[in-house]
Amino acid sequence: MTPRGEGDGDGGSRGGSGGRGRKPARDRDRPSKAHRAGRRPTRGIGAGAEPKAPRERKEPHDVLYGRNPIFEALRSGRREVKRIWATPGASKEPWLDGVALEPADADWLTQRAGSDSHQGLVADVGPYPYADPAELLTGPAPLIVALDEVQDPRNLGAIARSAEAAGASGIVIPRHRSAEVTAAAAKASAGAVEHLKIARVRNVADYLAEAKDAGCWVYGAAAKGTPYRQPDYTGGVVLVMGAEGTGLRPRVKQMCDDIVSLPMRGRVDSLNVSAAAAVLLYGVLDARAAAHPE
Repeated sequence: MTPRGEGDGDGGSRGGSGGRGRKPARDRDRPSKAHRAGRRPTRGIGAGAEPKAPRERKEPHDVLYGRNPIFEALRSGRREVKRIWATPGASKEPWLDGVALEPADADWLTQRAGSDSHQGLVADVGPYPYADPAELLTGPAPLIVALDEVQDPRNLGAIARSAEAAGASGIVIPRHRSAEVTAAAAKASAGAVEHLKIARVRNVADYLAEAKDAGCWVYGAAAKGTPYRQPDYTGGVVLVMGAEGTGLRPRVKQMCDDIVSLPMRGRVDSLNVSAAAAVLLYGVLDARAAAHPE
């Protein structure tokens, strides 16, 4: 039985225009007894004092919180789940039957996770297993999302959720000035990061050059460009999404074979980067289905 759904992150994204033309046809702190009993511990002195709750940490890399992230981490088995703490209510989830749990109250879990969105579950986990960037380029028609300095982990998580659902080959992010796969990203992805390949590269523009050498076509997303339904998305495709508020950097933009845009019929003039990525991913799927109907 799968856990209940999770919400998506928020953020913003837009960019400029340009491009080279459209593609031609072709054991750390443990909860105290007082916490486990559901009451706040008193401050102690000396050897018999209860251990302090962990300090609130910003963007932890070694923690997961929430039902779906922990469920998917257990299901995928890609990284070690070391310990799981649960409130009495959350421990009754059917999918946790047979899983070793340590009791804790909600306040302790909030401090452990650095967030109150833990839904009664927090886990200590091993490092995230980033993929080999070259591995994403293998296969007959890879579909990759490259993020050019997208810095909100909730946007990274939401894009990962859409990419995994669409069957994409993976996501590429730069090593610097970019969101990483943290607890917040995993929560926003509803656990999709545990199944999707995510790779880090030193330079996004250089990776796009490698992708083109491997036979992929590169399409950047911006506010003005070729209508997104026009390109031929058969074969290998890399969709490049720019940073929130600033869009694609000039050199990254220059590496794109075309710049594609989404129609804006309402009064707002831009979409959240994760929403735009979801539309483009399914636009690619629709185009491929039309080119090769089953």
